Amino acid sequence: MADGSSLAGYLGVTRSLTGRRWRERAADPDVVRRHRLSLGLSEPLARALAARGVGPDAGESYLNPTLKAQFPDPSSFLDMDRAAEILVDAVERGRPMSVFADYDVDGASSAAQLVRWFRAMGRDLPIYVPDRITEGYGPSPAAFRRLKEAGAELVVTVDCGAAACEALEYAAQIGLEVVVIDHHLMRDDVPPAAALVNPNRPGCASGQGCLAAAGVTFVLLAALNREARRRGLFADRAEPDLRQWLDLAALGAICDVTQLVGFNRALTAQGLRVMSSWRNPGLKALLEVAASQGPASTFHAGFILGPRINAGGRIGRADLGARLLSTDDPQEAHKLALELDALNASRKEVEREVFEEAVRRIEHQSNRAEAPLTLVSADDWHPGVIGIVAGRLRERYRKPAIVVGIDRAANVAKGSGRSQPGVNLGRAVQGAFEAGLLLAGGGHAMAAGLTARPDALTELDAFLCEALAQETESAAAEDALDIDALITARGADRVLLTDFQRLAPFGPGNPEPLFAAADVRVERPMALRGGHVRLTLADASGGRLKAVAWRCEDTELGRRLLSEGGAVHVAGRLKADDWKGREGVEFEIEDVADPRRQAV
Repeated sequence: MADGSSLAGYLGVTRSLTGRRWRERAADPDVVRRHRLSLGLSEPLARALAARGVGPDAGESYLNPTLKAQFPDPSSFLDMDRAAEILVDAVERGRPMSVFADYDVDGASSAAQLVRWFRAMGRDLPIYVPDRITEGYGPSPAAFRRLKEAGAELVVTVDCGAAACEALEYAAQIGLEVVVIDHHLMRDDVPPAAALVNPNRPGCASGQGCLAAAGVTFVLLAALNREARRRGLFADRAEPDLRQWLDLAALGAICDVTQLVGFNRALTAQGLRVMSSWRNPGLKALLEVAASQGPASTFHAGFILGPRINAGGRIGRADLGARLLSTDDPQEAHKLALELDALNASRKEVEREVFEEAVRRIEHQSNRAEAPLTLVSADDWHPGVIGIVAGRLRERYRKPAIVVGIDRAANVAKGSGRSQPGVNLGRAVQGAFEAGLLLAGGGHAMAAGLTARPDALTELDAFLCEALAQETESAAAEDALDIDALITARGADRVLLTDFQRLAPFGPGNPEPLFAAADVRVERPMALRGGHVRLTLADASGGRLKAVAWRCEDTELGRRLLSEGGAVHVAGRLKADDWKGREGVEFEIEDVADPRRQAV
């Protein structure tokens, strides 16, 4: 059971060990009542739905999002119709083409969608993915020259290209036509592409700026079907059923950490349903290699499949992920999955080394606590893991983080950053580029990449700190855990979990429900390999609840759990525990508050 009536008495009276406030999600009582009456929901679930801003007339569509109700008109995207015309022309005329993809999951899943649509139309498209280390992010004149020399007349870039002015100007000079499909923030100077589709392009009225490139690509497929249908191309062949590729669109949306709202949420929800059939040979092989199973969820996409697909672009061959998602050959898929799984294991070790050194360096920075940004650099940090490390540092220090690896021989520093909600890091990085502090840079609100000279890093740090100071201060004031319900150890069961799972899929814009348990005792805590802590939570009712806190052993939170000292309040998420068929639950601890420590 969830005991919402007692929740307010435990919030705001203690200080959490991560420094965040705990607060109850606000919900209009009248909307809660109407959700309960019209949808037959439990009181805690109705309150959680109302607290997410879902009105009384939108509850059913929120719990059961459909593409039919949410799908945007492809023509609302600037240049979408032009892109569809160019690509369908290429099908009819048999023009030599290539797909140019970014090396992450979003790029791979976008490329795979295009490859599969063209395959259904009788065309095989080669995929070009630049090497992260030797070529860097996005299109370059050298890459376009190689594609032109290989015979390509037309290139479609996916998840990149929107800021590649130099490369696209060069492509125009050599007669290489380029269609750009992207979603990253753009400057006002639009590159000279034959068509540039990006919901974040200035002047685009689609209202779909939260889409990943994979989502934009899926809308492009709808435009391609429409244009091909208009030309009568399906008179003697079956029209491609786009629903079969929804799993790829959902994979990109989840792994690129996009806002799961509106159409993007419906796309992800329906995509996970398609993914659950595991018909894509690459996804099925990767699931088997990872020794996982079950219906697809955001956890499968974000923590099992995504890291392995990304591993090729991080420390291996950049095109492995796109090839895996594009192949229809189960044997090739199995071989690629094994290679990606091995690369992912290597990536974890490299990441661990960089993270530990980054933490040591940060702890010795004199202004660490006051600075609105954590920027840390060192020679020879692997560029394939600095983004992941930046994300972990952001979680640890609760502020935007940028990790920079320096190549002294080339006199180049390459960095990757991750941000807090409410802090637009991509815009600040663009400002640094426009101020002449960067050789290259861009991104979106929550993530950014940059290239600079090593001797410019100090000035860059100062510029970004000043640019982000106000947003970071406001974000810190709002950095709170929004609790959906108070639970007891005995009442935290599979029925409660299943009830709240109706709100899925979870992610930015639709947060996974957070629960608080008050005055619980920590029993049998155990430090695990990787810095995790496993324990049991017990309360006065005699109930006991299995729990785990990830990567916390060396933090104040981890030390408090391992001490077994008195009662605590805990906040976290319920997860299914199906080990050996038990169909139980486990509590993933996000934060701990000591009742003896008053809030400040």
